[in-house]
Amino acid sequence: MQPLVPDPAAPLARSNPVAKLGAATILMATLFVAVDPVTPALVLAAELAAVRLAGIPARTLARRIWPLGLAALGVGFANALLAAEPGGTPIVGVGPFALTTGSLLIGLALALRVAGIAFVGVLALATTDPTDLADSLVQQLRVPPRVAVGSLAAFRLLPIFAQEWETLRLARRARGVDAGRSPVAAMRIFFGMTLAMLVAAIRRGIRLAIAMEARGFGTRDCRTSARPQPMRPTDWALIGAAAAIGIGATAISVALGTWRPLLG
Repeated sequence: MQPLVPDPAAPLARSNPVAKLGAATILMATLFVAVDPVTPALVLAAELAAVRLAGIPARTLARRIWPLGLAALGVGFANALLAAEPGGTPIVGVGPFALTTGSLLIGLALALRVAGIAFVGVLALATTDPTDLADSLVQQLRVPPRVAVGSLAAFRLLPIFAQEWETLRLARRARGVDAGRSPVAAMRIFFGMTLAMLVAAIRRGIRLAIAMEARGFGTRDCRTSARPQPMRPTDWALIGAAAAIGIGATAISVALGTWRPLLG
């Protein structure tokens, strides 16, 4: 849960956070609407090409996000196995489960969509400083400061929660609490630790809210911005590039006759 640190001089790292969120939203909408495998494959290829602009080494990024790829493959395989109307040529069947060429295409399309949506979110958030994001939300989208700064405080607490989770795990191990090879015991220990983390999070949130109120946060409606976050021409170009990728991928899929909308 430690945040990735990009190169501050990288193009995506210098971009306005709202521009990155806008570009990511456009690509996510493109992936959400299309259910064919061609459109998400083209969008995902463009996202992989944009890793050079993120300022994060590709090997480091791969080591951190491989669970997302594994989850996308799992979702795709499950949907291929349980497709309601698979169609195509049968490949293998075991009891009520069957794989066909049609079901594999369905699973592949869904796996690519999940991977594309997750990856663009990782690129947008990993290259954004949380403080810059809060400032940009207030200045560009007119988000109430209470919401923006509250979200920033919650984001800053994530590494602390990771450390507390590790402390709880080590404390239980020191007391001899171990699940061994029993999955039932492992689930019981997991839910117990989750409950303890929830209680600690509520208590920490209350203390943080009281501290912010004691420092006068939220007592005045008018607030100044110490760190301006303007929208530069390169930020608009980023949004335009995302729109071009979405439109281009959809147009290619339509030209190939593979495009299928989510509703229709």
